[in-house]
Amino acid sequence: MLNSVRFRLALVAVVLCLVIATGCASTKPSRFYTLSSLVSSETGTKAGASSPGIAIGVGPIRLPEHLDRQQIVTRSSGNELRLAEFDRWAGSLKDDFSRVLAENLSILLSTDRVSLYPWRRSMSIDYQVVVDVARFDGELGGNAWLDARWTVFGGRDKEVLSMHTSRISEPSGTQGHAALVAAQSRALGRLSREIAEAIKGISK
Repeated sequence: MLNSVRFRLALVAVVLCLVIATGCASTKPSRFYTLSSLVSSETGTKAGASSPGIAIGVGPIRLPEHLDRQQIVTRSSGNELRLAEFDRWAGSLKDDFSRVLAENLSILLSTDRVSLYPWRRSMSIDYQVVVDVARFDGELGGNAWLDARWTVFGGRDKEVLSMHTSRISEPSGTQGHAALVAAQSRALGRLSREIAEAIKGISK
């Protein structure tokens, strides 16, 4: 009798192990994404700066806590957020946002002198760009949204030279997270152009 109970328990354990192993084997693989910087439409490569140019400091960049996570965040309605379990950022979204903004400003302002926050105190910065992001998400198959308040400070004195709020939307065109991330990259490109135009106006 005791041997029969032991046999049944062992059989149940084996079946459970097989079920778990089958479930693990069929787990959907994760996909990882990064934002992309502006490119030259003629060559498909980054447009390089022709001279050292003005010194730009990018950051700090602030994101809402619900966005600064590895899972890509989408909206299914005005107030409902969804976290993609298998579609994720390859690293920190805040770091990726900062990097791409810096690359875009380098391209748009033709300068190699772009530094990410925090930079060394000994570095001379002509303009500092601080961005507070309120929204950076979208709907699958719909629009990507970027709402941000940004400020341009001047030099070591950190005088406020320009302050704006940008509300940008970009259609993703098709379903899927890859299309949404591409649209988010274009939205960040538009924000970069707005900031670059403000700096050009200040530096005239």
